[in-house]
Amino acid sequence: MKKIGIISDTHSYWDDKYLHYFEPCDEIWHAGDICSTDLAERLADFRPLRAVCGNCDGGQLRLMYPEVLRFKCEDVDVLMKHIGGYPGNYDRSIVSQIYASPPQLFISGHSHILKVKFDKTLNMLHINPGAAGLQGWHKERTIVRLTIEGNKFTDCEVITLGNNHFKE
Repeated sequence: MKKIGIISDTHSYWDDKYLHYFEPCDEIWHAGDICSTDLAERLADFRPLRAVCGNCDGGQLRLMYPEVLRFKCEDVDVLMKHIGGYPGNYDRSIVSQIYASPPQLFISGHSHILKVKFDKTLNMLHINPGAAGLQGWHKERTIVRLTIEGNKFTDCEVITLGNNHFKE
């Protein structure tokens, strides 16, 4: 059994709440637009970090993290990409890969829109944890926690970190 903390679109913004809410987690998955090697290293020092680079990540982050990451967690096939779309509207950069070999869990970011949705056509769970940083038009900063046991998902939690202060 693994408890996973899922975060995206931090845009260099650090919040100590990340550590508080990811305390019970075994791993942290960042779905891109980290925008700071210091932030990535801080998360990685706290818990094992799996991450993809986003469209705002440059230089060193592009060397540290791939654009697409596919891996196994417990018995679950996971695919992660920053710009990925969502069920019924996957991004053209990943849609053929998703349909050719659907994962059981697809994680994306980019839109700053929190979305947890099951794709019945592909028998796949999609999670976009929203945005945890301050940059962007979102009103609330969010992350997600999820437990994976074998090939099952349980205890999916959406956590609101607070308002986006730029939008108050």
